Amino acid sequence: MPEITDSTAVRIIATLCVFAVTFYLFLALFQPALQYKIAAPPDGSLTSQEFLRMLEALADAKINYRTSIDVLNNGENYYKAELEAIRSARRNINLEAYIFQRGKLTRELVDALTERARAGVRVNLLLDAVGSFLTPKRYFKQLQQAGGHVEWYHPLRWYTWPRYNNRTHRELIIIDGETAFVGGAGFADHWLDGKGKAKRWRDVMFRVQGEAVSSLQSTFAENWLEGSGEIITGADYFPFAKHDGSAAAMVVNSEPSLGGSTRARILFQTLLASAKQSIHVTTPYFLPDKSIRDEMVKAIKERGVEIRILCPGKHSDHYLTRRSSRRLYGDLLAAGAKIYEYKPSMLHAKVLAVDGTWSVIGSTNLDNRSFGLNDEVNVAIMNQGVAKRLEQDFENDLADSEQITYEQWKKRSIIERTAEMLGWLIERQQ
Repeated sequence: MPEITDSTAVRIIATLCVFAVTFYLFLALFQPALQYKIAAPPDGSLTSQEFLRMLEALADAKINYRTSIDVLNNGENYYKAELEAIRSARRNINLEAYIFQRGKLTRELVDALTERARAGVRVNLLLDAVGSFLTPKRYFKQLQQAGGHVEWYHPLRWYTWPRYNNRTHRELIIIDGETAFVGGAGFADHWLDGKGKAKRWRDVMFRVQGEAVSSLQSTFAENWLEGSGEIITGADYFPFAKHDGSAAAMVVNSEPSLGGSTRARILFQTLLASAKQSIHVTTPYFLPDKSIRDEMVKAIKERGVEIRILCPGKHSDHYLTRRSSRRLYGDLLAAGAKIYEYKPSMLHAKVLAVDGTWSVIGSTNLDNRSFGLNDEVNVAIMNQGVAKRLEQDFENDLADSEQITYEQWKKRSIIERTAEMLGWLIERQQ
């Protein structure tokens, strides 16, 4: 038997490592997507107690009936509201974010958090280690010296590589367990100010008060445990809800599973399959899997549901993602869906509205990352007042958008189609 030298052993180990990494990347890019459908579309009204009980059970979440929702459009409004709430905090501030970039906005935010920490308020920050990669720990030195706590979600370590692709995509602030802000906007100057010819991003956040805040606090507690090793408890974090709102709201957390089943998939698919009149979608990254597209086509053809979808136009921040998105327009346009592209700036809002009654707000994009890889949080709201406000915003945005017709889509250039194919290679990771 030939002797195995040290150099031979090293080459064998290196070859095995390269093979393992290559195979892992192949699975990440090309493994078959989960195919799913609604066994039987729910009958009856979307406001019935039967429907509510079913949705609660499927999403593993409870309906909070005494909740109020305020819609805060664009950075100049929601950042102002968030900073005001932070500066008035008395007991604790919990913040979880995917994007936290150095700049004018976050400097003001860190200063406000530092002042509250010095005043004895418990300040907990949980930032995604990849999404906030360019923000160093020293950025929070004064906050930590004042007693604030800063942790990183899934930091890049040799022992964390099997879950490196699982990021927290949640954008969430909870103040004193009484007021929360949730949506898709992170913390960076491009949500607040334009730069050169680029205007500030179009986005929306939501202020939540009442019973649903405890559920959002629970959402934060889940990932805070992973990041810090600490479980937050006590009446300071979970006070009795005194607010008397009129909306029924359900907080739906979503985390990846080995088989691909997530509560975000279940929530969105159930509402799409239950729509009887209209489905209106606003999303920055429109990469729905075949199961969602089939459900939308079915809603149009079998129930006559009006479907309108709003996506970013030429100001999209991800060129290949936009091209990959456009590749998927065809079957929806052919079925009768209307698709629009927002013209003024990057569109980053994430809203699903169904039948003018149900609204879903939060951090989830219509793509594989949100449905299968990231930690996300959504609030499903049954309230006609909230739905009416979001519908008005939707109409205002459509007025600044260009409708894409099926004929236009079929005439895409060779350059566009080539970029679409390049995007398809990494579509599962976008």
